[in-house]
Amino acid sequence: MSAPKPRLQWFDAVQSMQNSGDAYALVTVLGCTGSTPRDHSSKMVITQQEAFDTIGGGHLEHLVMKKAREIIASNAGTQKVEQEIHHFPLGASLGQCCGGSATVLIETFAACQFHVGIFGAGHVAKSIVTILAGLNCKVSWIDSRGDEFPLDIPANVNKIVAAEPCDELEDLPNGSDILILTHNHQLDFELCLTALKRNRNPLQKLRSIGLIGSQTKALRFQKRLLDRLLDQNPQDSVKEAAAERIKSIRCPVGLSSVPGKLPMEVAVSIVGELIAIDHASNQVSEGLSAGASSSENSDSQTNEDTALIAESLDAISTISSAARKSRGLAWKDIKQQLSGELNSKGQGTVL
Repeated sequence: MSAPKPRLQWFDAVQSMQNSGDAYALVTVLGCTGSTPRDHSSKMVITQQEAFDTIGGGHLEHLVMKKAREIIASNAGTQKVEQEIHHFPLGASLGQCCGGSATVLIETFAACQFHVGIFGAGHVAKSIVTILAGLNCKVSWIDSRGDEFPLDIPANVNKIVAAEPCDELEDLPNGSDILILTHNHQLDFELCLTALKRNRNPLQKLRSIGLIGSQTKALRFQKRLLDRLLDQNPQDSVKEAAAERIKSIRCPVGLSSVPGKLPMEVAVSIVGELIAIDHASNQVSEGLSAGASSSENSDSQTNEDTALIAESLDAISTISSAARKSRGLAWKDIKQQLSGELNSKGQGTVL
């Protein structure tokens, strides 16, 4: 029987939460008067399921944990960092006999919203994971070949050995960016088809779909995907909608302004494109939040804001396609064009 894992101290827990991208609260005792179970500067870390270290236990700690979890829940789906100060008298009302009082700071950190699903564990995928290990993102790394994964997996990466990778695609969080980089063209095709079918439901949409390959592969896949999507419903209106969804697949994936064919060079190109997509999406989301807090948006305004998010990501796709054709569009030109696209809709961006 193995020994139980030692409990993390608060500073180890902070590092663990930062690496995993999970939401958490850091609690600090700012000040104490009279008799208290712990001195000022005592800290603990709280998540929705666990608590690490202690500020003294008892009913005080119970109330602090409850409050922290309420704030974490209220910030779900955002990138906000909240700071709140609360004062607790340690009298009979809290079931404490210390007779003093404690003032605590509760800092809550939202869960990471940048989710990447990587299908395939080849050389390019390994290089991509190496880069993503240093970014604030959560990665699901999927392959049917368990022996292809390296021994050391970064803390923000969840290795998944799956006989049916398409089933894992269905389980990825909404708004994920996926990269299809497998060793098998037919599997690549089935993953693309699964992603497009999932994107029919606006409540389950992936944010972006990237496919490694050439322009020739892209054209072949486009025709085959359209045929498969229209198998059961060949109406013109359905055909137009399917064709638009297929265009959302970025193939070849990555920024052509980053040349080179070595795995790490290709990885830099692909991750650069992912970062651009994430930054543009965050800028639009922040603008949406600011507008919501300043006034109540009408239904029409909300629809316009939702459309703006889609148009912003379309702008990235269009610019990236132009870069692939020109094979020489500089990164600064991509930034300038993207800023122009978004500003024309009344919303700027920072890359």
